[in-house]
Amino acid sequence: MVSFMGRMGISIYPEHSEKEKDLAYIRLAGKYGFQRIFTCLLSVEGKTREQLIGEFKELNDEAHRQGMEVIMDANPEVFRRFNVTCGDLSFFSDMHADGIRLDEAFEAGETARMTFNPHGLKIELNSSMADGLAAHVMSYHPRMANLITCHNFYPQRYTGLSLSHFERCNEEMKQFGLRTAAFVSSNREGTFGPWPVNEGLCTLEMHRDRKLNLQVRHLLAAGMIDDVIIANAYASEEELAGCAALDPGILTFRLELEKELAGTEKAIVDFETGHVVRGDMGEYMIRSSLPRVAYKDCHLAPDGIRDLKKGDVVILNEGYGRYKGELHIILKDIPNDGRKNVIGHIPEEEWILFDYVKPWTIFGFIY
Repeated sequence: MVSFMGRMGISIYPEHSEKEKDLAYIRLAGKYGFQRIFTCLLSVEGKTREQLIGEFKELNDEAHRQGMEVIMDANPEVFRRFNVTCGDLSFFSDMHADGIRLDEAFEAGETARMTFNPHGLKIELNSSMADGLAAHVMSYHPRMANLITCHNFYPQRYTGLSLSHFERCNEEMKQFGLRTAAFVSSNREGTFGPWPVNEGLCTLEMHRDRKLNLQVRHLLAAGMIDDVIIANAYASEEELAGCAALDPGILTFRLELEKELAGTEKAIVDFETGHVVRGDMGEYMIRSSLPRVAYKDCHLAPDGIRDLKKGDVVILNEGYGRYKGELHIILKDIPNDGRKNVIGHIPEEEWILFDYVKPWTIFGFIY
């Protein structure tokens, strides 16, 4: 089961797929504890209101059986096409949806009014537009229990958000205590989204082409996103399982081993209570000192000498006396006199996570 304090989500696009495939994907995601579904009405063509209600009701009912919430993307054109008004959102309720994501801004007063809908539908703001929208909506005193936010995803390469803009948007939403969500992209071949352009479907441009697991871990490390949604369909079972296994309270690095781990070294790398960054953190390395206490009586023989490069993970051996058993992640290249055994290396693409290491941060490894 997924261990998120927030939620993991998937996306489905019934107009581009088959009902049985969507149902199977919902059940698979439910198996791994996913709790959200995003789907898009902007790209739906040639369907009547009644047809859509019939199609989505079955999918949404299965989602609910799996413990998942369904938010449907809409804009003023969708409202016009299906005869929806801000005062009557029964179209979405009839589909058994749980909420509406407003892809384009409605008038702030209308948005606030929608949060009082009698169906209890959540109204989700587009949080990629840091233009004071949230403050404007808040000035109309919305029902806060029904107001949430979610970023865009960007099918075109080089059009995703910069990290600085992303952080600014999140700060705007969080100052009002609003729940946030963002999109990540599966790298499975043949995935698709709502539009013909499929060059990845991520919120942050820096995430494009990166491993899905790393995208998720980066959003968790940033600490500003509550829910993480895989934007394209269908992610692989391996990807879903990898996301479900993450603990949001632990900053997790992918470790490429340089030797087979066994005995004390393996126990130290997998330290069962979690590694903790020392409060007196320096600039050359991340230090975890707790293992030196737990394994002070264990033997750790020297194991070769090579100078240390950024990203190396090392364990101090017998030569360091009372410090034996400490684990370090190297942040700057330094010489090695043989008292540090190199265990492996954190690959360069993972170094974006170093920016989120603070004193007393709990961290761990996947390998």
